[in-house]
Amino acid sequence: MRLMRSFRAVLTAAVTTAASVGLALTGTGTAQAATPLPAHVFAPYFEAWTGESPAALAAQSGAKHLTMAFLQTASKGSCTPYWNGDSGMPVSSSTFGSDIKTIQANGGDVIPSFGGYTADTTGTEIADSCTDVQQIAAAYEKVITTYDISRLDMDIEADSIDNAAAIDRRNKAIKLVQDWAAANGRKVEFSYTVPTTTHGPADNGVKLLQNAVSNGTRVDVVNLMTFDYYDNQSHDMAKDTQTAAQGLVDTLAQLYPDKTSAQLWSMVGITEMPGVDDFGPAETFSLANATTVYNWAVSKGINMLSFWALQRDNGGCAGGAAADNCSGIQQNTWDFSHIFEPFTSGSTAPADDFSVALGSSSGTVTAGQSTTATVKTAVTKGKAQTVALSVSGAPAGVTASLSPASVTAGGSATLTLATTSAAVSGTYTLTVTGSSASGSHSATYALTVTGGNGNQCTAAPWSRSAVYTGGQQVSYKGHNWKAKWWTTGEEPGTTGEWGVWQDLGAC
Repeated sequence: MRLMRSFRAVLTAAVTTAASVGLALTGTGTAQAATPLPAHVFAPYFEAWTGESPAALAAQSGAKHLTMAFLQTASKGSCTPYWNGDSGMPVSSSTFGSDIKTIQANGGDVIPSFGGYTADTTGTEIADSCTDVQQIAAAYEKVITTYDISRLDMDIEADSIDNAAAIDRRNKAIKLVQDWAAANGRKVEFSYTVPTTTHGPADNGVKLLQNAVSNGTRVDVVNLMTFDYYDNQSHDMAKDTQTAAQGLVDTLAQLYPDKTSAQLWSMVGITEMPGVDDFGPAETFSLANATTVYNWAVSKGINMLSFWALQRDNGGCAGGAAADNCSGIQQNTWDFSHIFEPFTSGSTAPADDFSVALGSSSGTVTAGQSTTATVKTAVTKGKAQTVALSVSGAPAGVTASLSPASVTAGGSATLTLATTSAAVSGTYTLTVTGSSASGSHSATYALTVTGGNGNQCTAAPWSRSAVYTGGQQVSYKGHNWKAKWWTTGEEPGTTGEWGVWQDLGAC
């Protein structure tokens, strides 16, 4: 978030001792499956450097769930995260462990957040700082098991959102953690908190999400910071929240063409800044705005409502500028929290649940031969249930089969991929899905075919819902095609010689 500038480093040093006293918790984080977050959750940010107790403020405000800000390295080049980058506040049960256990015992939970404005501008966001993907993944796993939580947040803005190498490392590390979680029967979600324009993420935010897709990384929530637009315009902050979210959903629809509208909206998170934001009075989020946004969020079925930050939810500096500890407008303490609190409802966890994982996530086979992989299931909640297995995504010349095709959760099956000489060389993503009465879960497998008949089309597959402009290329039915001008919904090969799509020949 954008309020975290040099003030933070000074205050952190002053409160290190206070933050450490009274928070010791015997034992360490467990490997058991954490309770998933509700399907719709209000989780305001908690400024973790102030020395205050997150459990106490959660109880006072009524916010059962908190987003804990922030985790970062102590110095550029390090691979070890600390709370606020303070080496006196390690990821351990002695730092916030007792508070987090109290919050969980009261029916809530926390979402630890990596990054933030200071980390993102000083090279201490962990993926900016550390170049070892395995160590980044290990750091994420340590936070998950130490505090037994089910979601991590990545606050990526400022310099970090333009650091392409770090974005790729971060997404690769998240994918490793997702594979680890699935293999160990854990439910772990990841959210990206990013800046936005009034019409959706800017190009750098879109590229971050595109990189996640290309790495096979599941993004569960994209959380927009709907404030600090800095465009020298007057704003209806509630209306701008809605147009920003619609722009995000339009982007997600292109990245995830198989998702329904409801599924896309369920990936949306919104973080407001109560009162006056960093730009000034022209960007003021009022209590009336909060009510409008709440009603809209319920109608759309978004995943999360949040604001920056819990410590600002008071009128202690009415008529003033943005501050870390007050909103700058006339209000009662916890007014914004009380408006958003009813948003928390529902649950992503069925009475019984399971996970699906693959013994290996990729393999290579020569055309005409076969390869196998182990499909593993595990009970993540409740009792074991029957899981029907299926596989999709096999290209022509590849036959995929599962034996057995049905297991009891906790059991395994063998995925066999048999190829013929007609298989086309290239790398293909196959999806193994397990289905039961409680729902379904999937795992992906990257199959590389060598020595086959020709080569796989490398251009992005044509999508009926996507918008294309002149010069863009797609692949469709074994051919590459180039758009001559703007088009959407027109199927390549059906527009004729003088139509929008130019046939560039077989791949």
